[in-house]
Amino acid sequence: MPAKASRAAFGEALLELGAKDDRIVTVDADLSKSTMTARFAKTYPDRAFNLGIAESNMVGIGAGLALAGRIPFVCSFACFVVGRFETIRISVAYTNANVKIVGTHAGIAIGEDGYSQMGLEDIACIRALPNLPVIQPADELETRQAVAWAVEHEGPLYLRLTRQNLEPVCPPDYRFRPGRWLVLRPGNEVTLIGSGGTVFNCLEAAKLLEADSISAEVVNAASIKPLDEEGLLGSAGKTGHVVTAEDHAITGGLGGAVAEALAEALPTPLKRLGVQGFGESGDPKSLYAKHGLDPAGIAASVRKFLNR
Repeated sequence: MPAKASRAAFGEALLELGAKDDRIVTVDADLSKSTMTARFAKTYPDRAFNLGIAESNMVGIGAGLALAGRIPFVCSFACFVVGRFETIRISVAYTNANVKIVGTHAGIAIGEDGYSQMGLEDIACIRALPNLPVIQPADELETRQAVAWAVEHEGPLYLRLTRQNLEPVCPPDYRFRPGRWLVLRPGNEVTLIGSGGTVFNCLEAAKLLEADSISAEVVNAASIKPLDEEGLLGSAGKTGHVVTAEDHAITGGLGGAVAEALAEALPTPLKRLGVQGFGESGDPKSLYAKHGLDPAGIAASVRKFLNR
């Protein structure tokens, strides 16, 4: 399976699922070519709504469609759709409307478009709402399964997708389950937890660490909310050290969720890797390197954390 952006896998999965379930509709804010719902709109024009650059209205209409029995996928760049947090909070979360909020172009890896287009605080916002799961798939296979699960899931959720291509990391027989993480590589000295765009880099970092005789367990945390607390505590109890790596602000994301869980259940030395400060314009690889989210940067942080 070649590398593919999770937004592209989402668009393909939605088209296939839409053929089987006419309740599925898309709601966009003038970015359907970028969110990859354009083919769905062309195939099912009566079930696709482009509302122009009016994201708050888009979220509200999505809630109305959900409460009328449809399954709306409300799509935009992560920063734009979650930027309408007050509408999500009241129209979607508070009413428990069956809205699937899709934020594409997550993180600094969108590259040259710069901070104004980067979803960097979206997980922190959505995680604060009591009834919205947060799902961030790591490759094409996992994305397709997460979209299929989203259709079946009764209630709102947030799906966080990438602009950049993602290398395949999940085994062919993998099955996505909310609240369950996937151990991609066993280890016994440090638990390395990635999500979405950083998972492959965590695997590559583990190879670099192996050359230094450091055994890293690599975990794919697609389900950021709910966390896999059982899996987290099991791995942390075995390795005694946890490092999280995410393409999101250092505050309130995956690392924050892991910190909260460990603090309450199994206090464990923890290092959070993420985006410090604001994003900026640059090529994705250089931005990942600058923020220590490339394989070499992750491996260096682990070595320092372990005093190795």
